[in-house]
Amino acid sequence: MDREVELREFVSARGAALSRAAYLLTGDHQAAEDLVQETYVVLVRRWQKSGQVDPEAYVRRILYTRFVDGWRRRRLRELPWASPPDTAGADEAGTATDRLTLASALARLTPRQRAVLVLRFYEDLTEQQAAAALGVSPNTVKSQARVALQRLRELAPDAVAPFEGVES
Repeated sequence: MDREVELREFVSARGAALSRAAYLLTGDHQAAEDLVQETYVVLVRRWQKSGQVDPEAYVRRILYTRFVDGWRRRRLRELPWASPPDTAGADEAGTATDRLTLASALARLTPRQRAVLVLRFYEDLTEQQAAAALGVSPNTVKSQARVALQRLRELAPDAVAPFEGVES
């Protein structure tokens, strides 16, 4: 099969998943779109050279590396919400408040800590897989996850209930 056709099929099949992961990393739709586009630019440049490499792991490594590198270049800035959360129902208001609290706490983590949490708990990767995606050792993934979860517990104790069973 032609490499260009393979690239188109891969992007078509995995684009939505990459966009979701980028949104979880950035917390902003426009920033996520920019991150995915930057990832695609790098991917297209390197696609012919990538050979028999697993394209999923390859593109995810590019995505996470671009996110961490991009954060280093341009420090996080506070972004306004497009619209205020719907607080019509008491239960919905509590859920929205928890979501906003957790999002705020996540934004205060380092990019690498956020990337580790996304890989481990959203992407459901093992420590070894997350380490390979980030280009670090499994021990770094363990320590970053431990520190990130502890920091989340400090910043948003009520919103971190889903992580309470996780070893830190």
